[in-house]
Amino acid sequence: MLAQLAGNGGTLRLCHVCRDATGATGAGIMLMSATTSNGSVCTTDAVSALLESLQYDLGEGPCIDAYLGDAPVAEPDIGSPARARWPAFAPPALAAGARAVFGFPLRVGAARLGALNLYRATAGPLSDAQHGDALIAADIAAQAVLLMQAGAPPGRLASELDDGGEFHFVVHQAAGMIAAQLGVDVAQALVRLRGHAFGNGRDLTEVAHDVVERRLRLEPSAEGHRPQ
Repeated sequence: MLAQLAGNGGTLRLCHVCRDATGATGAGIMLMSATTSNGSVCTTDAVSALLESLQYDLGEGPCIDAYLGDAPVAEPDIGSPARARWPAFAPPALAAGARAVFGFPLRVGAARLGALNLYRATAGPLSDAQHGDALIAADIAAQAVLLMQAGAPPGRLASELDDGGEFHFVVHQAAGMIAAQLGVDVAQALVRLRGHAFGNGRDLTEVAHDVVERRLRLEPSAEGHRPQ
């Protein structure tokens, strides 16, 4: 199974396996390591991608806490949490359509690689069985990441993993440009970017490329605009 997941297109299959195994609405795999570039390995949908970008850019969220604390982190109701946390991450995550978020550390032995990112469109905790499945999915994901990385030159990220990192880079770059243009913070810019993509039925990465290449400029109004 690991060999199949590490093949061509394996990262996307890996994310879908993690989503389906846990009953989540969406899933993603985040790399967080001192020896490789931080980046998104894969995401199943635009909301998962936004949640990962928010966590990278803001430095807070369930996966950040799961990686740093080396333990699963759950927020079953972002809108009405038992205790307030992630003041910058929670509002845009909620606006994007996530109602519950979960982070599971990716580790093999003592090596911590990142985190499995799960979200649900409805509030509620994972069942005991789903939590157990998420732990197994995170273990499989960690081993698959190591297998993909095994053939890469020292100090370089494997091409299968680096492909996802490009997504994070262009979305981050576009959000920074939008933030400067509109005079808003990066979190708000990410929400505007995702909203434009969703409202126009377009892929988030394509919209980000349009912004970076100056084919699209979002206006201060809430109305979406197509590339000029």
